[in-house]
Amino acid sequence: MIPLRDTQRSSSAPVITTLLIAVNVAVFFYEISLDAFSRNHLIAAFGVIPDRLDPTTLLTSMFLHGGWFHLIGNMWFLWIFGDNVEDTLGHGRYLLFYLLCGVAAALTHVLLNPYSRIPTIGASGAIAGVMGAYLVKFPHARILTLIPIFIFITMYELPASLVLVYWFILQLFSGVGSVAYSQLSGGGVAWFAHIGGFITGMLLIKIFRTRGLYQRRRDLHW
Repeated sequence: MIPLRDTQRSSSAPVITTLLIAVNVAVFFYEISLDAFSRNHLIAAFGVIPDRLDPTTLLTSMFLHGGWFHLIGNMWFLWIFGDNVEDTLGHGRYLLFYLLCGVAAALTHVLLNPYSRIPTIGASGAIAGVMGAYLVKFPHARILTLIPIFIFITMYELPASLVLVYWFILQLFSGVGSVAYSQLSGGGVAWFAHIGGFITGMLLIKIFRTRGLYQRRRDLHW
């Protein structure tokens, strides 16, 4: 299932979401402007390496990406779900929320892969936190979703709760299934970072103070 857009409208411009996308894209263009050696050095210096963790990389790693599909997929999900969460929290709190989710996601990966020497990069963990917050705040929103069925492709408006719970279960099963394999592999997807970020987002959105507009909208919640 590939989400295309949601039906939940925002009452304010997604300033921080747009800025985060712009920064990620700018950094990626800088990455691809480098030669292969310099690019690998950049990733090694600013990505999270659990075996020799530099705390600053918990932040810097979430602005690096490993390729076009990695970048586009992450920014697409951030654009779909980020504006509403930003509208819920306000710009400043949303930025702090996003960064905390990214750090928590990276720490989850470190805790479960303490001896890994492979750099981990990407905004996926932070964006997973945004998705977790969306699930808590807007479970009744509808997501226009692209669904391939064998050789056919169709679109449906599905409940956000269904789309996001399906996504989380997929990450969970992928993460559990990759545990043994990851001991032998040289890379791959940091599934547990996604899981850690998602759960952190669900918890933090309940702690962070939301704008009055959303405190009054009981119909949006579970």
